[in-house]
Amino acid sequence: MTIKTARAALSHCVFTGISRNHLDRLVAELAEPFAAAREGWLHRRRGGRRRRWPGAGPVAVLTVRDRVLATLAWLRLALPHQAIAVLYGVDRSTISTAIRQIRPLLANRGFATPAGVRLHTLADVIAYAAAEGLTVRLDGTEIQVRRPKAHRPGRRAFVSGKKKQNTIKATIASDAAGRPLWCGAIRPGRVHDQTAVRTEGIDDLLDAYPEVTFLVDSGYRGLAKHHPDQVIAPPLKPKKDAPAEVIAAYETARKAQSSQRIPAEHAISKLKWWRTLQRFTGRRDLLSDIIRAVTGLASDRAATR
Repeated sequence: MTIKTARAALSHCVFTGISRNHLDRLVAELAEPFAAAREGWLHRRRGGRRRRWPGAGPVAVLTVRDRVLATLAWLRLALPHQAIAVLYGVDRSTISTAIRQIRPLLANRGFATPAGVRLHTLADVIAYAAAEGLTVRLDGTEIQVRRPKAHRPGRRAFVSGKKKQNTIKATIASDAAGRPLWCGAIRPGRVHDQTAVRTEGIDDLLDAYPEVTFLVDSGYRGLAKHHPDQVIAPPLKPKKDAPAEVIAAYETARKAQSSQRIPAEHAISKLKWWRTLQRFTGRRDLLSDIIRAVTGLASDRAATR
């Protein structure tokens, strides 16, 4: 199989998870950052800038488009690097290097919005919500990862009390249409949802933007207690011996809050559609970039709808 044939096959949305028009825009967007990053890699390897005649030196086997296609195919379907290398007729290490180069560029793109601006931090999300008058939906999701080896410190840090598995937890912010606006607070699965998002400074941000409101689930009840006018959590469950009227009022309020918060689950489903985020078997320290890269790609698609 020639590289031209492999490039045509991998350009299909079945492999990349995005349309061809989206792919063209993505390649054009990453061309300049990739060239700048590549110069930095070469300079660090050589110990300084090398003076070379324009056009001299080895010809790259894979173009920027090929590297982006290989990375997207790996993110979307979790294809082994060796399988992608067979399609391009190159060595496995060539594909591994290409993915290692493109992955951080995708992770640093930020998250698209219908207004055209890209968000990078939780502070950006809250400022954007204040400017647009949005109610932000906040929820956490967990991704199963490999268990650390025995007799190593921190082996229990990834054990999730909810999943009863070794996981890494991420927090997703979305709008009323289920569009991902931000993904961060990526912590080991043992960390509580509320603790994870508080490490991002959400308390200070809520104080700075009193007009912004959040819809959350019961995992953020403590945050709702400290910010009752801004963070709306499900009502407390009444006791078993409570009157029938109290239980009926509780169920009505719970369902009303859940129906307004459900777009957060829709945003999470857009991420879990990518195979690498269903169960990750690679190095745990790489998962942060992968989550942000996939969320950025999902936000691109959602922002145009």
